[in-house]
Amino acid sequence: MAARTVRAEQVSATRESILTAAERLYAEQGVYAVSNRQVSEAAGQGNNAAVGYHFGTKADLVRAIVRKHFVRIEQVRLRLLAELDEESADIRDWVACLVRPLTEHLAELGRPSWYARFTAQVMTDPALRRIVIDETLSSPSMRMVLERLHRCLSDLPVEVHAERSDMARELMVHMCAERERALADNTPTPRSSWHDTALGLTDAVVALWLAPITPCPRRQRGEICRD
Repeated sequence: MAARTVRAEQVSATRESILTAAERLYAEQGVYAVSNRQVSEAAGQGNNAAVGYHFGTKADLVRAIVRKHFVRIEQVRLRLLAELDEESADIRDWVACLVRPLTEHLAELGRPSWYARFTAQVMTDPALRRIVIDETLSSPSMRMVLERLHRCLSDLPVEVHAERSDMARELMVHMCAERERALADNTPTPRSSWHDTALGLTDAVVALWLAPITPCPRRQRGEICRD
């Protein structure tokens, strides 16, 4: 029994080392610029097949990194929801439930961290970005936040809603990645803390959602607004 426990602890430690090494290398260099061999070496594993043995494919490794962080992010979101009126019609309440779980988690990670830059790298790949989106939408609390947000924006045309959803996601992902990069490089940042960063991001995303809509001339003529 003792030997089995020691073995389980060794496997857990090895997996954690691989996850940490992969997250850092993917964040700094890009997912497909990094080989499993490089990840194994950075994790201190003599066996170059360690990544495949413990995680399978590169997509499986990316999913494992996302899930590792998602647990804590989800805990923050649930706490925020418990403090919120579920029937709130204030769009800022629901945007904060999108922004703050990530920024609070990044604050807890300390310096340096790599998760925001890792996410930004992954979101540039069509196949891997689907992993992040699917894992995010697997959360009942996240689906509830989006449902309440959409309820606040029920007057938006469908195509504008879809466009601004993409804009909001890109803004949150890449602004967090830029701040994380600046902190790692010890360069100045516009905001002094992740808390203040969340305030600025929330302001920007709310403004994005509520921005006026310039009429599409083709739609006014009964045509489809499409390039």
